[in-house]
Amino acid sequence: MKHFLYFLLFAFATITLFTHCDNEEDFTTDSNAKLEFSLDTLRFDTVFTALGSATRSFKIYNRNDRPIRISRIYLESGNAARWELNVDGTPGNVQQDVEVLANDSIYLFAEVTIDPNQPLSVSPFVIEDRVVFETNGNTQQVNLEAWGQNANYFPSRFNKGVAVRLSCENGNVVWDDPKPYVLYGALFVDSCELVIPAGARIYVHGGVAQNELFGGIYNDGIIYVLPNGKISVRGTKDKPVIIQGDRLEEPFLDAEGQWNGIVISRGSRGNFIEYATVRNSRFGLFVDSTSDLTLRNAQIYNTASSGIIGFHSKISAENTLVYNNGSTSVLLVQGGDYDFTYCTLASYGTNASALSMSNFFCYDENCRVARTYRLNARFVNSIIFGSQNDEIELSDFTERKDPAQFNVQFQDCIVRVDGLLKNPSSQFKDFLENFCKPCINATRNDRLFLKPDENKFQLDSLSIADGKAKPVFSPRTITIDLEGKTRNATTPDVGAYERDR
Repeated sequence: MKHFLYFLLFAFATITLFTHCDNEEDFTTDSNAKLEFSLDTLRFDTVFTALGSATRSFKIYNRNDRPIRISRIYLESGNAARWELNVDGTPGNVQQDVEVLANDSIYLFAEVTIDPNQPLSVSPFVIEDRVVFETNGNTQQVNLEAWGQNANYFPSRFNKGVAVRLSCENGNVVWDDPKPYVLYGALFVDSCELVIPAGARIYVHGGVAQNELFGGIYNDGIIYVLPNGKISVRGTKDKPVIIQGDRLEEPFLDAEGQWNGIVISRGSRGNFIEYATVRNSRFGLFVDSTSDLTLRNAQIYNTASSGIIGFHSKISAENTLVYNNGSTSVLLVQGGDYDFTYCTLASYGTNASALSMSNFFCYDENCRVARTYRLNARFVNSIIFGSQNDEIELSDFTERKDPAQFNVQFQDCIVRVDGLLKNPSSQFKDFLENFCKPCINATRNDRLFLKPDENKFQLDSLSIADGKAKPVFSPRTITIDLEGKTRNATTPDVGAYERDR
């Protein structure tokens, strides 16, 4: 009997050992054997108004005929403060060697804890993360989305990557709720005037999205004004309007390209922006063919490309500051009608000019296919300056054979040009004599701005812009600067800012 018991124990151990080895060998290592999930985004549909938490779950499927081992499951951000994971009953934000039987599934639970009373730098409007799965050399993910602040999520909190048309039968829609507006997706304004009153805060959520209407994968977050729509931003000196990205954590405050920008599409008329700041976008304002825009007391900065793009359009700007742009600060292409008065275009630290203008646009690399249109552009009492020797680029398709096609005037401006005057191939060697009169061609040694390296473009106490402008009475009288300060009645200063005297 004793020997028989030893035999049974030995047999059981042997069977267990071989079974274990068989199981190890049975796990698929095929890189084509991927996981499937019950959803691609786990959304927490609660807007938190007080400290609280919520738990949601999704299923992880193994559709294969052999068991699979997930090498690692973890949160992409590594931030355990907002999210807590539980995989099939095992808690932890990082888990290894998670097994799923053949043609079976397991649950993953995610809990988020949010205190909306914390500042936006800690509890932003949209809280995102990703659960990452590493399996057989593959990396897969499921998105996590929650909303950390009470706001107007427009068009909705489930609109990422979706285009929504705002229409009001040629009336208007006023965003006057005291809570901030968070634009989540792509907004198309059609047959409607979108009115943004003084003090409004618009936070645009960008990031990578996918929609076949936009050609697949693109950067989300855009305000697009269609031909029958228009936008009216009515800020005041004391209550300016801010339109920016929704990431307010310290590393993102000055980050460019967080959302797309504002597009005024071809034919849209009556667009108006006053006392407003547009920042942290790919581009600031794109004004398309035959559309028009009036800018007053505006600031456009921290863009990945140009601050203002005018494409065969009409733009009137006064007391406007454009700076810290990844490309040409103001780009005017294929002609149009432009009037910039008391503006400052500053381009520092980028290999692009502050201003570029042309009366044509090339549709192929060698410009064999081009469209032309006459250019009327006037710059009055403005500063076009930066860190390069040439901050103005001019291109005339007619090579100055038809002055009516390239009508450009600079009056009482401060500019920085060098190659434009000296290069043998330049068409504008007479720029200072015939296009810019009177103007000051400044150098890097001239005192101009207060602290341009800190983006302070008020005038230095010894600025060469002091008292060099002339009062403006047409097309309308301008008596104040960007900050609402009264300008000198007889000898105002050049640029967007009037210096304290």
